[in-house]
Amino acid sequence: MDKDLQTTPYTYDLKQAATANRLLGLWRMMSRFRLAYVGATVSQGIAAVAKTATFLWLRYFVDNILVREDAARLLPWVALGFVGLAAVEGSFTYLSGRLAAFTAEGVARRLRNYLFDHIQRLSFAYHSRTPTGELISRATSDVDAIRRFFSEQAIGVGRIILLFVVNFVALLRLDVGLAFFSIIIVPLIVVVSVFFFRRISNAYEAFQEQEAKLSTTLQENLSGVRVVKAFARQSYERDKFEADNREKYVRGMRLLMNHALFWPVSDIVCGVQMVAGFGLAAWMAIQGQITPGMYVQYAGLVVWLIWPMRNLGRLIVQTSTGLVSYGRVMEVIREDRELLDAGSAPIQGDVRGELVFENVCFEYEDKNEVLKDISFSVKPGEAVALLGPTGSGKTTLVNLLPRFYDYTGGRILLDGIELKEYPRKYLRSQIGIVEQEAFLFSRTIRENISYGVERKVTQEEIEAAARAAAIHDVIMSFPEGYDTLVGEKGVTLSGGQKQRLAIARTLLKDPRILILDDSTSAVDTETEAEIRAALERLMEGRTTFIIAHRIQSVMQADQIIVLDNGRIVQHGTHEELLADARDGKPGIYRQIYDIQMLIETELQKELSGAEEETQAVNA
Repeated sequence: MDKDLQTTPYTYDLKQAATANRLLGLWRMMSRFRLAYVGATVSQGIAAVAKTATFLWLRYFVDNILVREDAARLLPWVALGFVGLAAVEGSFTYLSGRLAAFTAEGVARRLRNYLFDHIQRLSFAYHSRTPTGELISRATSDVDAIRRFFSEQAIGVGRIILLFVVNFVALLRLDVGLAFFSIIIVPLIVVVSVFFFRRISNAYEAFQEQEAKLSTTLQENLSGVRVVKAFARQSYERDKFEADNREKYVRGMRLLMNHALFWPVSDIVCGVQMVAGFGLAAWMAIQGQITPGMYVQYAGLVVWLIWPMRNLGRLIVQTSTGLVSYGRVMEVIREDRELLDAGSAPIQGDVRGELVFENVCFEYEDKNEVLKDISFSVKPGEAVALLGPTGSGKTTLVNLLPRFYDYTGGRILLDGIELKEYPRKYLRSQIGIVEQEAFLFSRTIRENISYGVERKVTQEEIEAAARAAAIHDVIMSFPEGYDTLVGEKGVTLSGGQKQRLAIARTLLKDPRILILDDSTSAVDTETEAEIRAALERLMEGRTTFIIAHRIQSVMQADQIIVLDNGRIVQHGTHEELLADARDGKPGIYRQIYDIQMLIETELQKELSGAEEETQAVNA
């Protein structure tokens, strides 16, 4: 068992469990655990037989032992028989529970690991349209519901069926008519259970959907708590959370009301059946049709015949939660993964970095066209700057390079080979990205810088990357240096410090192609100059794409591309674009340049005036 539990959880493809028949899918999910589950079922059967044998032994005691003159001498043996049967029942019940728990926990562990790995490998498009809270809910509460299905519900149904079969056979041997009279109500219990099963399935699915929405609201609020505080929006966020929480309360009450209604209905039905059975058996005993021992036996057997059926109804109803959660989890597992290793391009060392865009177009799944007829070429080692208003397509364009998205028209050539022929894994190993919003993990600074480098890196290499990103001195000012733990998403660092750490992380990867997505937007002018100087040295021999809004960040680029509404509207060097004019009007680049120069001039005047005023006051 332990060996099975330690098996690598990614070697078994759970996609084969994603079938329309949910019970079949759950059975397939139990691969490698079925033998243990069969053992749990067999143990339940032995325990059920021991329970029934207890009542048979009780009948024998009443009819055959109590009437004997030497009954007192035989009592210890009778007691030993009861103890032995109780020991057998208890031992096999324990064994069944243990085997069921092993199966449930093993399946849940494997499913949870597989699901996490699967989510990691889904496409950017899937993650962009799926709320984080929804995925968290399916990977936690839904997986736990499936675990309960295996540990409690499925094994419970098996136990109840075995108890019913064994006890019903015993009743048939006692009296056929009395046996069939005792199960008249069973079909009604099944009908009631199926009715509530459907109602509770729908109610539980609605409840889980709302729980996922509430998780998303909570996750977004906690991630953006600094923004909430900065804008003093605590009351607004509280009301928003309360609205989602109230909807969850309403759906939860609807679910619990269905459960609450099922219990009294099933109790009344089962109670009536048992009273009627006791009455008939008592009348038969008075009439001499059955012996007192047989009546005692019947009284015990009928309890373990009717109440398990009542619990079967409860388990059938509760099983709906496991089946609903199975469906929700399988919706994620059915999604196709990114094919990281698929590609026919010959892989020989690193790429040179020569890129050619030929009439490239791209549109999202909603048919929203973002890029239109993009054409330009980049030589190895050149720096290309992308400039344009928000929403012009700059970030989308660079996201095509690592194949986060595949272009929908035209083609991109990398070193003369179609980009789509390269495996995604290889492409991403050759490309380093510094995002516009730097993301850091809740780990040490050393771990954050070395993240993404599969080989073992030395402290000297980490420090060299940090120096190149102008962050080494800042790190050494911390009491624990490179062993300093950063908060969630790097919350303990300033925006500029986070971005410089992200730059160091990318530089340590030593990629052939660099993508800097507005990576200096959160640093001051002095730090930006330091980073730019370091990058100019380190970008030698690397093809670099720079997305920026400040002209100063792109002036030295080998070529500057200005985008607007997904099209290239200007293309050239800094000097060429400054001189570019159409119909006697300056181009977009010159307009942006003039506005930024005017702002900087006014700012310099204000700073000079403030400095002169300070000097006058001091004099």
